Amino acid sequence: MRPLVEPVASLAPEELIRTARHAVLAAIGEEGQRRLAAARIAVIGAGGLGSPVLLALAAAGVGELVVVDDDVVERTNLQRQLAHRVDDIGTAKTASAARAVRDLSPLTVVHERTLRLTADNAVDLLDGAHLVIDGSDTFDTREAVAAAAEHLGIPLVWGAVQEWAAQVTVFWSAPPEGHAPVVLGDLFPPGSAGEPPTCAQVGVLGSLCVQVGGLLATEAIKLVTGAGEPLLGRLVVVDALRARQDVIPLIPSGRTPA
Repeated sequence: MRPLVEPVASLAPEELIRTARHAVLAAIGEEGQRRLAAARIAVIGAGGLGSPVLLALAAAGVGELVVVDDDVVERTNLQRQLAHRVDDIGTAKTASAARAVRDLSPLTVVHERTLRLTADNAVDLLDGAHLVIDGSDTFDTREAVAAAAEHLGIPLVWGAVQEWAAQVTVFWSAPPEGHAPVVLGDLFPPGSAGEPPTCAQVGVLGSLCVQVGGLLATEAIKLVTGAGEPLLGRLVVVDALRARQDVIPLIPSGRTPA
């Protein structure tokens, strides 16, 4: 798939050194690194998934990150939300995450949006982003993010974690020619999902959040640089308790497998 982002003209000398292991990586290289530097990625949630996503994207040298979250850091978050520290308890998660990003990548610009994303403000919050990563934990928010991404025609890198299980995929309402659109409604038809139980009710494996956050960040990096094949039309299903990771087709509504 063609790269999503045009590259910046050049990288600062210190950034060339910091990201040198990407420069020699097949399918990214120096040009791909310049594409990452030009990218603006919105991350919804700075919690269990958003934390590792933000750290990975900052370390990768993404130029701009928009982080949207209305919550504050609590002690129970620290088991899985690696961007935050004990000293951050009581601080807005957006501010804590922005501090962590700047510590890793001083040239990354962080836009803090300390508010709840809703159907009314989602398009405005995502406007200007090349892609969005959804690490939110309520289905109302997920539907609002998906609707806004569909409206804007940008890729949505999507993940969900509960207990020992997880799902990861890419939705895109307006992919390049030759790729079929796949949207959230193809996985969860409207009204079918309900509201999943919270982490407080059933728990979540902290290390699985890190694993899934890494998958989400990898999909974003691939889309920005054009490396490899994105998960568009495929769903990764993780069963950490049984050490299984399967990839299954995700067929758009109204189509049948070839």
